[in-house]
Parts: sequence; C-alpha cells; structure tokens
Amino acid sequence: MKRTLTGALAAVAAGLIWTLATYQRDIGAAQQRVSIGSALARTNCGPIEYVEHGKGPPVLVVHGAGGGFDQGLWLGGRLVDHGYRVIAMSRFGYLRTPLPADASAQAQADAHACLLDALRIDRAAVFGVSAGGPSTIQFCLRHADRCSAMILMVPLAYPPQAADRVPRRAHFFLERVTQSDFLMWAGARILRTKMVETVLGTPAEDVRVASEAERRRVDTMLDLLLPMSSRVQGLINEGSVARALRPLPLERISAPALIASVLDDGYGTYAGARYTAEHVPGARFIGYPSGGHMMVGHEAEFSSEVLRFLDALRPGVSADVPGSW
Repeated sequence: MKRTLTGALAAVAAGLIWTLATYQRDIGAAQQRVSIGSALARTNCGPIEYVEHGKGPPVLVVHGAGGGFDQGLWLGGRLVDHGYRVIAMSRFGYLRTPLPADASAQAQADAHACLLDALRIDRAAVFGVSAGGPSTIQFCLRHADRCSAMILMVPLAYPPQAADRVPRRAHFFLERVTQSDFLMWAGARILRTKMVETVLGTPAEDVRVASEAERRRVDTMLDLLLPMSSRVQGLINEGSVARALRPLPLERISAPALIASVLDDGYGTYAGARYTAEHVPGARFIGYPSGGHMMVGHEAEFSSEVLRFLDALRPGVSADVPGSW
C-alpha cells in the first residue's frame, strides 16, 4: 500500500514538473515572439507600438480583442503578399501600447490618425477585425479625409448582440481564463473545444467539418493570444467600449466599405455588421450562415473578396486576384 501511494505521488510530481516546464517553455516563446519585430512610435496621442511590412498602398489593420501588432500582421499577411503596405498596431492596453485614461473608440480612432501622422501617411484603407470595429468606424467618421476604404470583418458594432449570444457560464469561463497566462495556456491544451467555442466564438462542429488548413488557422489564433498578461488591460477595456456603443451617423462615411459577418458567430456580430452596412452609403455586406467568429470555411472566399475590393480602388491592378489569408 505504501509503495503504491509513493508511486502515485511520484507520478503526480513528475506530471506537475513536466506541466510547469512545458508551460515555461511555451510562455517564454510567446514572450520572445512579441518582444521583437515591432517599433514604438512617439505620437501626439502617446506611444503606439506598430509593425509595417510590404510596399504599396497602405492598409491599417486594427486587431480584435486579445490581439496586438502580432495578430494584426497575421491577419494582414496576404495583403503584404499581394502588394500592399500593411501597418499593424497594438491598440490601447495591448503589449507595449499603454492604456490611457481615455481609451474610448473615439480616442483609439484619433490614435490611428496619430500613427499615420508619425509614419507620414496621408490616407489609408482601414481593416477592422472584431473588437477593432468601433475604432475603425470612428476613424472613418472623425478622419474621413484619411480613410480611403473601410473593411470590417465580424465587427463589434451597434447594435451589439454578444450579451444575448454568450451564455452566463461562458462569460464566467471567459473572464477567468483570459486573465491568466497559465489558464489560457492550459485551456488551449486541455479544453481546446471549449476554448474554440468561448474565446474564439466559433461552434466546435464548424471546426470539426472544416479543412485541415482551416483547423490549423484556428489553432494559430489560439496560440497568438499568449502572452495574455501583456494584453489583459486592453482586453478589459473592450467591455467599456462595447457598453458605450450607440447609433452613429454612419451615413456620413464616404469611403467605400466592405463588411462581413457570420450568422452563428458566438459573439453575435451579425446584426451589428448588417446594420452598419445598411447605413453606410454604398457599403457591401457579405453574410455567411456558418463558420463562427473565425469565419471557418469562408476564409479563402472572404480574403479574395477583400483583395478584389481593394484592387478595384487601385489604378492599373486587376481585381481578379485569387488567394487566402
């Protein structure tokens, strides 16, 4: 009996040591990944972390909740491959961009303009993803002369529906997991299906029937959330931005607009995306029936739509460009 107990305790201890060592390795790699490659612009709106890749017409990629410059660059990678200059910043409270007293969508939009000033860019297309939607819309309202085109992908927008779509137990899970590097890391390995459904807002069945490439894309997004401890201030602020959503004078947006969402998005972005498209003059709305917040199964199609949309605004470039993000 004593020998059995000793063996069990030794096995538990070995398991704990392995878990801790693996966690330290993975979180160390994540911290290393976000510590290199970016720059810090000293702007009139304060310091803003950013990275830019590619040459051509500029596209400002505005990342979603739990993101940063790394997520933005990943989302805009295909644009770089097709001859665009992608600028991906870390929004307020993410990575090396501090959270100011006023971190509203309006203040974030002004910071986008400040970053363009620092980079000496007069006008840019703006690609807002998820929680990057509010500041993208505000940018095209407050700085209309700087916004050459607006793209919104599963955007947080008025009217918000997330509270109706995410069960209370899921809210509890999200609040706990997303405020801890270890819980985020452990959840991604032990409760991956739960993480996909809650953190990524995507039905597990949509992922199960998806292609291998799409499943890898979902896995990559989960991995990019680490280190969460460097993003938690920005993530918490998203709640304040969401609660402040109100009807806006969208009819004043003059830039060409492409807006897309998914009906079974776990964050309930479909209603807000469609409402925005209905009120922005000339905007095109693309609605998919399934695929969740990650747009699983429609990524290649939507990426081609974005490229055609931007290329149509670019003199001398064919708008029929295949590809995927």
